[in-house]
Amino acid sequence: MNLEKQIKEATDFLSVRFRKNAPALRATPSVALVLGSGLSPLADRAETIATVPYHEIPGFPPSTVQGHAGELVLAKLGGVPVIFQRGRVHYYEGGSLAEATLPIRVLARLGVKRFVITNASGGIRADLEPGDLVVVSDHLNFMGTNPLIGYLPVNDEPRFVDMTTVYSKRLRKIALEEGKEMGLPLKEGIYAALSGPSYETPAEIRFLRTAGADLTGMSTVPEVIVASQVGLEVLVISCVSNKAAGTTGEAITHEEVIETSNRVSGPFSELLGRIAKRLDELPSD
Repeated sequence: MNLEKQIKEATDFLSVRFRKNAPALRATPSVALVLGSGLSPLADRAETIATVPYHEIPGFPPSTVQGHAGELVLAKLGGVPVIFQRGRVHYYEGGSLAEATLPIRVLARLGVKRFVITNASGGIRADLEPGDLVVVSDHLNFMGTNPLIGYLPVNDEPRFVDMTTVYSKRLRKIALEEGKEMGLPLKEGIYAALSGPSYETPAEIRFLRTAGADLTGMSTVPEVIVASQVGLEVLVISCVSNKAAGTTGEAITHEEVIETSNRVSGPFSELLGRIAKRLDELPSD
């Protein structure tokens, strides 16, 4: 199916579904949050208005990874209307990056303006420990591809997307301020994306460290690139779920990733609620 047709069908479907379930909302929420591996329970702490499984949305790719619920949730977080993307689709699941990032294009068409992305990552930098929350300030794309390849822009979207300031300074400042107010120390770092699904080798981690990476994972960067193209303001917060390969001598498992993410879900949820309130109060550009 034509990608533009998929985007339109999904957008029209969700517009009707959300209006039906939440007629009192003045408009589609301006804030959306992607919940990464093991972080879907964060949505359970919000007041749910409507839940739409991905398989019910025309053209939406299914999520097949443990720890990713695979549904859009219209909710109130700290009293603020938001859309949760509970689980994402990864490149390693077998589809194209254009398909994996289709939800971002749909959210933008629905009226979302600010996009908070969470993920679970491996900590490369020596001071990063499992359970740490890191505000991402930049990225390295080692996935070997780009979600904009083959996509013909519409609605005045740029073909060549500037990535200089894609990680919004003002949103990062808000996150750091709210973390400090909570007594929750947030760090900052650079995220390197690889395709997966195998974890990195110790040699690859040494290479990534030399290249300037503080964190590594298998997602986020394609979403950030597409979000930038469609004009969304982006904030990324990564939960360090494990030490990267070769730094401890221990094997890495997906179960460890999920366990660590679940462990920090309480304070992480409070932080996201505080951030969502601040973002909702920002003036429209």
